[in-house]
Amino acid sequence: MSVKRRVYHALFLCTGNSARSILAEAILSRRGVGRFRAHSAGSHPKGHVHPLALEVLRERGYDTAGFRSKSWDEFARPGAPPLDFVFTVCDNAAGEACPVWPGQPMTAHWGVEDPVAFAGPEDQQRWLFRRVYLELDRRIESFTNLPVETLDRKSLKAHLDGIGKTQPPAGDEP
Repeated sequence: MSVKRRVYHALFLCTGNSARSILAEAILSRRGVGRFRAHSAGSHPKGHVHPLALEVLRERGYDTAGFRSKSWDEFARPGAPPLDFVFTVCDNAAGEACPVWPGQPMTAHWGVEDPVAFAGPEDQQRWLFRRVYLELDRRIESFTNLPVETLDRKSLKAHLDGIGKTQPPAGDEP
């Protein structure tokens, strides 16, 4: 007889919910299948997912049909999934007053550079999107490798904060 494993809900927040939080949602959905349920939202959603975010995901074999830019209010309403984790992936969202989340989730800031804000040639912006993907992928891999079920809240919080401080290796090629 197999024991049913608990599924943890994680929300990735960014201001526009058009790139970084979408990438993180996709990565955790793949890496954490059966163990984590990933969501993303924004404090001021743009209403669309950036085309280069979708391109980077498609390059890596993701089905991008279900991704959409949405408000964090969807996750603060009655009937929203009780959240276990909330991660901010941009500095603006980290500094905003967040709604009260159901479930009293653990929080951490995993800020990464905003590839949407890049002003320059498209090939360099595409490279930046890929680099942001890899940085988020490394952090999420570390997260999914944590023994979440056995860590006390203080230890888990320390691990989550530590993951957010990791930097990509110099010269990292996407």
